[in-house]
Amino acid sequence: MENINETSTDFFLMGLFPPSRFGLFFFILIFLIFLMALFGNLSMIILILLDTHLHTPMYFLLSQLSFMDLNYISTIVPKMTSDYLSGNNSVSFIGCGVQCFFFITLAGAEALILASMAYDHYVAICFPLHYPICMSKRVYMLMITGSWIMGSINSFAHTAYVLHIPYCRSRTINHFFCDVPAMLTLACMDTWVYEYTVFVSIALFLVFPFMGIACSYGQVLLTICHMRSTEGRRKAYLTCSTHLTVVTFYYAPFAYTYLRPRSFRSPTEDKVLAVFYTILTPMLNPIIYSLRNKEVTGAMRRVIQRSCSVEM
Repeated sequence: MENINETSTDFFLMGLFPPSRFGLFFFILIFLIFLMALFGNLSMIILILLDTHLHTPMYFLLSQLSFMDLNYISTIVPKMTSDYLSGNNSVSFIGCGVQCFFFITLAGAEALILASMAYDHYVAICFPLHYPICMSKRVYMLMITGSWIMGSINSFAHTAYVLHIPYCRSRTINHFFCDVPAMLTLACMDTWVYEYTVFVSIALFLVFPFMGIACSYGQVLLTICHMRSTEGRRKAYLTCSTHLTVVTFYYAPFAYTYLRPRSFRSPTEDKVLAVFYTILTPMLNPIIYSLRNKEVTGAMRRVIQRSCSVEM
């Protein structure tokens, strides 16, 4: 096929919403979820900053998770909303690369920060006397910085590749954002070697961290069973079950999407699964962590009471 100059030709996103009343309903629903995610994650960040009771490693990691989710969903939904309302689904070549870079960076960093939070829970429950040393400020700042750096390096490598491969005349991406596997279907070259590097990245950022989380929580459950305090068991179990719920919502659809060979994938299924880890998870995380956490709800009451007293 004849190649065209990829540096000056736009891509076109097929989008998520069909041109029908059902599509309009789905668009409104996604936009409401987006607003809830913005409000929930921004509230969580502000709450953790304002309430000194939440100035602990666990909540600093949680504030980073909320910050990542805030940027994560903002990388996808505003462009998708603009495309639907304007009817213009085009995205520049560079714009597609920028979206790829931020999406992969945030996806990798969030996977690592979730693993860091699991380690925090593991140390707090299994080795409480060593917690101040194992989760010192230096340690959790290294976790946060390392998550961002590793996510960025991984993203730079993948983005550089997709920006330098030749694309054929068809520039229509069957997705609602610039997803690397969807872009590879338009390449005018065999990309099977690169697809193996995608598997390696998913193993490093999803599979191995998930295995570590599963093993650590196995030990945590054994420790919980031997706790004498009923209240301690309840609190530890609630903390772990909350985090496992978030991890499952994020890791499972992500891994299932990217670990399958191309021959077993379908664009429709990929888009449905992508809704889970790009839109639903950023909305659910602050809800799950706030509603199932007495410390967070208590901090909300304190902040609201302080703000009301200042106004009076």
